[in-house]
Order: sequence, then C-alpha cells, then structure tokens
Amino acid sequence: MLELPGSAEPAAAPPVLAEVVRSGFVEGRHRGSLVLLAPDGTVELALGDVTTPVFPRSANKPMQAAGVVRAGLDLSGERLALAAASHSGETFHRRLVAQMLAEHGLTPEHLKCPPDLPLDPQEREACLSSGAARDRLAMNCSGKHTAMLAASARRGWPLDSYLDPGHPLQRLIHRVVEESAGEPVAAVGTDGCGAPLLAISLTGLARAFRSYVLADPGSVPRRVADAMRAHPEYVAGTRRHDTWLMREVPGALSKTGAEAVQAVALPDGRALALKVEDGATRALGPVLARALSLAGVDSPVLDRVGRAPLLGGGREVGRIRAAF
Repeated sequence: MLELPGSAEPAAAPPVLAEVVRSGFVEGRHRGSLVLLAPDGTVELALGDVTTPVFPRSANKPMQAAGVVRAGLDLSGERLALAAASHSGETFHRRLVAQMLAEHGLTPEHLKCPPDLPLDPQEREACLSSGAARDRLAMNCSGKHTAMLAASARRGWPLDSYLDPGHPLQRLIHRVVEESAGEPVAAVGTDGCGAPLLAISLTGLARAFRSYVLADPGSVPRRVADAMRAHPEYVAGTRRHDTWLMREVPGALSKTGAEAVQAVALPDGRALALKVEDGATRALGPVLARALSLAGVDSPVLDRVGRAPLLGGGREVGRIRAAF
C-alpha cells in the first residue's frame, strides 16, 4: 500500500445513513453523521462524528438573521423569515426582496450575492422558457443579503464590504453563532452566496436550534424562530420540506443547508442536526424523516418528506431508504 509522506491514519468512515435500492438491489450507500438531543439537551443518539466542525451552510441562517436584528434592524413577520431563508425564487419571494431593498433606500445593484435562476425547479423552468436572465433577486440567499445590507445601512457601516469577515456586522454574527452553538467557531470560509461561512459541530448546530425554540418570548432568538415558523413559505418555498415540516409539525423549526445539512428543533427541546457526507441531497429526506421518527414525531408529513423514489423507464423501480 502506497503511503504519502506525512500522511496521517485515515479516520474511520461514518456510518451508512441511507441505501439506494433499485429493483430490490442495493446499488449505492450514503454515509454521514447525525445527532439527536433529548428535551433536556443531552445527547440521546449520535451516529458518526458529531463533534468535529462542519460547515452548516444555510442551516446557519437563523443565527445570521439574529445577528442583523441584534445590529438594530427591526424586522418581523415575513421580512424576518426571509432574512433567514434559502428561498425558492418564487414570485412572492422576489417581490418581497425588492420591497425590502426599497424600504431601506437600497437597490438590487447593492446585493453582492451572484445572479442566479430560482432554486425551485418549476420556477426555474418557467424563467428559462420565458427567456428571463439570471438575477440577484432570484438567488436563494437574496433575503439574507438584503437584511445584512439594511442592518449595515442603519448602523452607518460600509455597504461595499458587508461580506468581509472583518466587517462590524459579520463580527457580530460571528459572536451570535458562538453564543448560540455554545462553542467557538472553528473555521471561517466563504459560502456559495459569498457570505462568511462559520464552522461548528453538528452538536453545536442542534444546540443552537434548541436554544432558539426555548428562548424567552420576545427575545431575538425567539423572534427569529417565531417568524420562521409563522411564515415557512418565506423560509423555503411552496414545494420544500422545511415548509411542510413547519406547517404540519406544531412548533417545529427546520432549516436545510447545502451539501445535505439539516437542523430541526421541536418545542419541547428535542433537536437534531445531520450531514450526509457526500453532500447528496437525494438522501436528505429519507434520513431526516427517520431521525424525526426517532425523535418521537408522528405525522403523515414524514412520509412526504421521506419519499425519494428511483425511476426506470419513467416508472418507479426503487427508492432511497434510511439505513438506521
């Protein structure tokens, strides 16, 4: 076996969380890590490595939204939900982003998220068929960027550099993430939208979501959680599992992130966070539905969230299923 100079012992592979079953044959597997917290905050279940930092991607957005409110931006309702969103780019999403920009004397040209097509496949197809070009309002993080710009404008902070990790707003968000997760940020990267990306563990991510649903009414974390739960279609979209869960599981706070990250908290303090190692979002639904079932959730929505069919010749010939 070839050994590279200075190479370390390989880490143990995380457990298989999902199997890809086609025509009764297991043709693939997705590994990952998952943590489930009990109502008192203790770890009830840990699969894989739940203490090593990961990039939560957009699952960090509730904490980023709390940061802009802490900075003095008075948001509520749909506007606060949109600040914590990975929206689908539906018409009502784009319209509210444009309104929020105008309300704070800003324009789409101030946004530094990249131009994009809507995240929702149906919306994307409609845009392509109409000949529409990519634009910043349709980018799924445009609500977050609008809130960051508005908070900076309110405080008199620079607008051109609002995504710089050293910007006053980003330093504040850094502190909010650490306070929420109960652990230091282990690394700072750049997210797909260009914003700073802060690494914490899956346990810290679950702990943060738990703290938001249990926070005192009227506190900043609770305001974010309440806005997301009251307006889930603005957090995600009309055809997204975060929306379905927050509509149909009373009191649930749910947020997905790129590279197959998910965090959910329930009103009694149960919480979970997971990451599929290879970033395969096709495995996310089945794994999430199984984890929620283990957390005690009993709702028909789990069948909808967990459904991941495989097609052959245009008909269903298999599925992706949880393996734990």
